[in-house]
Amino acid sequence: MKKMKKIMALLLIAVLAVSLAACGGKKEEEKDDGFKFALVIGVGGLGDGSFNDTLKKGCDDACVKYGIDGYQLIEPKEVAEFEGHFTDLSASGEYDLIVAGGFDAIDAMSKVAAEFPDQKYLFVDGEVPDRDNVTSVTYWDNEKTYLLGIIAAMTTETNKLGIVLALDIPSLRYFSSGFMAGAWSVNPDIDISVKVVGGFADTTTGKELALALRDEGCDIVFPAAGGSGLGCIAAAEESGDFKIVGIDTNQCLYSPDTVFVSGMRLMDVTILNGIGEAINGTLKGGHQAQGLKEGAVTFTTEGTHIAPSDEAIAAANKAKEDIIAGKITVPYTYEEVGFEA
Repeated sequence: MKKMKKIMALLLIAVLAVSLAACGGKKEEEKDDGFKFALVIGVGGLGDGSFNDTLKKGCDDACVKYGIDGYQLIEPKEVAEFEGHFTDLSASGEYDLIVAGGFDAIDAMSKVAAEFPDQKYLFVDGEVPDRDNVTSVTYWDNEKTYLLGIIAAMTTETNKLGIVLALDIPSLRYFSSGFMAGAWSVNPDIDISVKVVGGFADTTTGKELALALRDEGCDIVFPAAGGSGLGCIAAAEESGDFKIVGIDTNQCLYSPDTVFVSGMRLMDVTILNGIGEAINGTLKGGHQAQGLKEGAVTFTTEGTHIAPSDEAIAAANKAKEDIIAGKITVPYTYEEVGFEA
């Protein structure tokens, strides 16, 4: 009888052990489902050769580097859609990280992040204040456009430069103010005109404004207009009588016969590193600003068929060193550069 009780006790222990192992295995299986994240791009859509394509590149690169089996991609058509998309993704509880960016998504991100304090977010090109679960990164775009302005001013033959903005808003005035300051630092007599599209995905108007600037005598046009900037490039390709300064990504590769230099905001690297930190559990919330010193912005002529002079490149590189060293403080408002819109 004692022997039977001992056997029964051993069987009970074995059953409990199997049961506990099964529960533990289930938890481990859930934990090993893999890192999941989602990307919500801007309203301009993919194929803009600029902001949205850079966001996607960062996510694609992260999948390759960290062995992630894809991600959820959301493509809003209107600004009003951001809040709903952020809410749906957050409420699902499926995603370890939600990636987004852009000034027009800040309010929606701030509201939804407050409602889901346990959800982690990575937000580029915009500051989401007072949200510990949001890592927001902004860029000193005026630093890179200062260098582009120097190169443009040392390249123009008409002494007239044009700027095309998607919208007349502070974040885009960063671009134009830095560009103006850089151009006027080497040639204070240059005439600079600014035109505004009214949106990020209007290639028709972008094209019309670029041609209007050409008709005013501008032989170089700098579009900071997202997808609308592709219209400016198309105008330059068709007319063949003015050049383009590229923005955000290396647009020299996109149109090597019209884009002679391109500014680069390395949001893809920010996203790649941010996803890696999220996987490792080291991603910190709060805001950070990155510029030339952090290697987050730069310029390139790689791929162009109409490269600027060595003197222009040398002048831009010297200014880059001075900005990093703190010898040059780059303005970011029209008031600082003395431009009246």
